[in-house]
Amino acid sequence: MQLPTGPCIGVDLGGTKIAVARVEPDGTLSRRCRIDTRVTDGPKVIIQRMCKEIQKVMGTERVAGIGVAAPGPLNARTGVILSPPNLPGWVDIPLREELEKAFGLPVWIENDANAAAWGEYMRGAGSGADPMLYMTISTGIGGGVVLNGRLFRGADTYAGEIGHTTVDPSGPVCGCGRKGCLEVMASGTALARAAREAAERGNSLLSEWAEQKGTLLTAEHVFSALDKGDEAAAAIVERTVEYLAIGISNVVHLFNPRRVVLGGGVTRSGEWLFNPLRERLGKWLMSSFSGTFDLRQAELGDDAGVLGAASLWAEKRDTFETTS
Repeated sequence: MQLPTGPCIGVDLGGTKIAVARVEPDGTLSRRCRIDTRVTDGPKVIIQRMCKEIQKVMGTERVAGIGVAAPGPLNARTGVILSPPNLPGWVDIPLREELEKAFGLPVWIENDANAAAWGEYMRGAGSGADPMLYMTISTGIGGGVVLNGRLFRGADTYAGEIGHTTVDPSGPVCGCGRKGCLEVMASGTALARAAREAAERGNSLLSEWAEQKGTLLTAEHVFSALDKGDEAAAAIVERTVEYLAIGISNVVHLFNPRRVVLGGGVTRSGEWLFNPLRERLGKWLMSSFSGTFDLRQAELGDDAGVLGAASLWAEKRDTFETTS
């Protein structure tokens, strides 16, 4: 990956952290920082905090522009954040306009899962695979598709919302207002909710840990308990894998990818997730799709969104020149 216009700033607003880094022309990241998002503070305060970190990373040296990966749904053409379930209060927020006013630089806003997908395609686990499907399993679930060497955005730039495909119509209400989305059934948040429910029923390591003062059960606790042979944790993971297999197989049937790359915090459990998922996919895929793609863990970690946003900013630089 090359950024021929010079260094720029990459920002990832997705998840519980805001990541900011200076991205050099060769794609390396330097002078980086990460701070808590604190979503309950609302858009005005979070944008101010983000601007402060951007300025800190930028310093006094000139950069060409700013690329931001933000939770969807959003309109990438206008740079407006619409109404992300994981950013409460962010309704029709003109983030691109706000940042351009603050820094006097061209800004590109991209869905965070799309940005991570592009980062993994350019320099990570998706390199050389086309079509490529990327899915992040973290606080929420998002996705991105690379098709014919380009990020597929759809007619209105809303494509890739894999987390809001329905996998259980009788499931709980998702943050988007609909029932049984993949996100509400199989995200890290869903795993944490299931852990708390299991703890309330008792007779598990999860209930023992929940009773410890100050312990808030998370997805990580579920996989730790599974590693110790806990039956309640095993049931949670089995159910989660089932929903992930349904969601992934649906998108595989649509796009026939050569590679499926999974990233996000939940995937750090490694083979505790990937081995049963590979097995369960066989149940939901049409036989003709068997062996047509490989399933891999993302390689770039927390850098995927920042790198992808910076690369997409460079790709869109002609847009700024023709619209300014």
